[in-house]
Amino acid sequence: MSHDHSHEEGSALSDTALRVKALESLLVEKGYVDPAALDQLIDIYENKVGPRNGAAVIARAWVDPEFKVRLLEDATNCIKEFGFEGRQGEHMEVKENTPQIHNMVVCTLCSCYPWPVLGLPPVWYKAAPYRSRAVSEPRAVLGEFGVKLGDDVEVRVWDSTAELRYLILPMRPENTEDLSEEELALLVSRDSMIGTGIALTEAPS
Repeated sequence: MSHDHSHEEGSALSDTALRVKALESLLVEKGYVDPAALDQLIDIYENKVGPRNGAAVIARAWVDPEFKVRLLEDATNCIKEFGFEGRQGEHMEVKENTPQIHNMVVCTLCSCYPWPVLGLPPVWYKAAPYRSRAVSEPRAVLGEFGVKLGDDVEVRVWDSTAELRYLILPMRPENTEDLSEEELALLVSRDSMIGTGIALTEAPS
């Protein structure tokens, strides 16, 4: 874990974000935008469309040992092979979870997040309690997300920065040998790629 990398501006909203918030409020007030519909749209990009990109990368690593080796050595270029690149995903590194090591990602000073593979960052990821507690008491935080680890499992916390962002390669669930790559991708949740969750045992309905 590292804390000596430079980060982007702090967690305060940028001028652009403030203008977007003001515009959103005005549109809602005038009745041009339904807040519920807007929340649903955000949920789609935060939890469905965006994370599907990362899930495709993870599923390929599960079924293709050569790709997995390359992904762990040169994540940025491997991810580009899927067409996932751009701002906030220029420099990527993948950390593999194993029975002995559990990795999780945080950005302690702001909210650096790999948008090309995970979409919009969840609200909790940007919140101060997660950003501080993920470092000081990671096992407790993981427990609150429902991830219970044995005392023999080492927890490693990786601090994302403006220069480097992380993606977690979760462990492949057992008894999934007969699933296709596309079916495996459905088992990869956003949280499992942040490290605050594990891969699903069955696809969500």
